[in-house]
Amino acid sequence: MPSATYAQRRGQIETYFDRTAAESWARLTSDAPVGWVRRTVRAGRDEMRRTVLDWLPADLRGRRVLDAGCGTGAFAVEAARRGAEVVAVDVSPTLVGLARERAAAQGWGGIAFRVGDMLDPAHGRFDHVVAMDSLIHYALPDAVRALAGLAARADRTVAFTFAPRTPALAAMHAVGRLFPRGDRAPAVEPVAEARLLGALAAEPGLAGWWSARTRRVASGFYISQAMELAAP
Repeated sequence: MPSATYAQRRGQIETYFDRTAAESWARLTSDAPVGWVRRTVRAGRDEMRRTVLDWLPADLRGRRVLDAGCGTGAFAVEAARRGAEVVAVDVSPTLVGLARERAAAQGWGGIAFRVGDMLDPAHGRFDHVVAMDSLIHYALPDAVRALAGLAARADRTVAFTFAPRTPALAAMHAVGRLFPRGDRAPAVEPVAEARLLGALAAEPGLAGWWSARTRRVASGFYISQAMELAAP
C-alpha cells in the first residue's frame, strides 16, 4: 500500500498539474513559442523521451506498455506508433483530457488513457513500464517503493527517471525558491546515483532486478537521469 507521505505528495502533484500549471504545461508540451527557460526544458524532455524510447524494441506489436504519469501523452503516442498496446495513466484529469485529444488528433484514439494512481494494480500487467519524470517529486523511500509496485506488474523492463544530485540542479532549486509560493511546482527530490542504487538493492520488492543502463540528460533548466531496470 502507498505510504501516507506518497499519498500527500501525489495530492500536491495533482493540484499543481491539474490547476496551477495546466495551461503552461499544455503550452510547454506543444510547439507553441515559449521563453528560453521553457525551450531548454522542452528540448530536454524531448531528448529524454527519445532516450527511453530507444531502450524499447522498435517493434512493440504484441506487447503492453504502461506510461506511468503520462502527462500530455507524447510518449504514449510514440509507443502506440510502434504497435504497443498502451495504457497511459496520470493523476491530473486535465492533462489526461488533453492527452486523449492530442492522441485522437494524430489518429491514435485506441490508447487507454486513465485518470488515477499509476500504482493501481487494476491497470493490469505489462511487458514494459515507463515512468518519465513522474517519480522525481517523491522522497527516495516512496520512489523506491513505487518502483517495486510497478516492477511487480512488469515482465521485462521498468524505465524511470530521477533528479541527479548535482551542483547545477542545486543552483536551479535555489533560483526556484525565489518565485512566489503559488507559482512553484512541488519540490523535486534530488538523489545521488550511488544512494539510489543502494536503496534499489535493499528493496525486497526489487530482488533480482538489475540496472541495465542509465543516461543523464542536461539541457539548460532540465536535468534528469534515466535508468532502466531489467527483470530477473
